[in-house]
Amino acid sequence: MGQTSSNATTFKLLAAFFAIYVIWGSTYLAIRFAVEGLPPLLMMGARHLTAGALLLGLLFLRGEKAPGRGAWSAALIGGGLQFLGGHGLLAWAEVRVSSGLAALLVASEPLLMVVLARLAGQERLSLRTAGALALGMVGVAVLFETGARQGSALAAAAVLAAGVFWSVGAIYARGVRSATSTAMFAAMQMLVGGALLVLVGGAAGERVHVAEVSLRSLGALIYLIIFGSLVAFSAYTWLMKVTTAARVTTHCYVNPIVAVFLGWALAGERVTTNMLVGTAIVIASVVLVTLSKKDERYVGAEMASD
Repeated sequence: MGQTSSNATTFKLLAAFFAIYVIWGSTYLAIRFAVEGLPPLLMMGARHLTAGALLLGLLFLRGEKAPGRGAWSAALIGGGLQFLGGHGLLAWAEVRVSSGLAALLVASEPLLMVVLARLAGQERLSLRTAGALALGMVGVAVLFETGARQGSALAAAAVLAAGVFWSVGAIYARGVRSATSTAMFAAMQMLVGGALLVLVGGAAGERVHVAEVSLRSLGALIYLIIFGSLVAFSAYTWLMKVTTAARVTTHCYVNPIVAVFLGWALAGERVTTNMLVGTAIVIASVVLVTLSKKDERYVGAEMASD
């Protein structure tokens, strides 16, 4: 019985990491295709509103109780930061820069995420994790040097800001103590975040023109709803509760690899030698972070004595 339970947990972890590594890596290209015919904020709003409503309805059918007012307040903060701030800025930027470049810029998120987790007292920072994150940033710098020249400086800044909003929102949501299940809280954040995106998009003058919505844009939106939100975000929310922020945020190192490859294969984006070198460094950093152990020596005497 114990071995079966352990195997099930291992499979669940592997499946969840696959979702945030591969599926989320593919969403950068899906966003680019979606905003070809749909306004960015309204598109993201429709994505998360639909996914949140579907997941919430499914959970109610399974017998989960309605969340209390406190849980909704927390979801408003987390959803506003992650979806309005994070995904809203990302979608706006992808109208102006390539999907590969957007993914490369977002790859700077793990360093901030781990620092925020440390400041929030949620986890310690080991020597191996610190070294692996530093190595990962070197790989990101190699990739960034190649890609930064391809896009708008304002859009690039928007992607970096999106990473900040997402990191703060994720760390906040991770620290929320509530009787609400992880899946329920994920649905609530998507629902609230989607509503905020629609409201802000409408206030900013965005409108959907049906004649401009291509089948590719519509298909990309459906893919984002089902796989990017329902599957991957639910997996991400669960992982943020059961493992460390350092390990979860390694998806920001793998996502650019997936995004750059798909951009090359499906959208004709160039892949250079520097991108391949940066990719190799990034993979090495992911392996090091994943293999880090809880019993390692920690950076700083004050951390070791916590």
